[in-house]
Amino acid sequence: MFSNDSEFMLALHRSHAAELQAEAAQERLARALPRRRSRGWLGRRRRPVRTDDARR
Repeated sequence: MFSNDSEFMLALHRSHAAELQAEAAQERLARALPRRRSRGWLGRRRRPVRTDDARR
């Protein structure tokens, strides 16, 4: 597969660079997506509480 050490090192470098690029792309995607909202009791979604409703 490899005829000498330089080809092996180049292949190793390329595979490592590809892994780093994949990790960076995954992190960019994770930052771009909105975070999931917290859920309340028994996994139900919480509704936003309005201060006006509490005064009435």
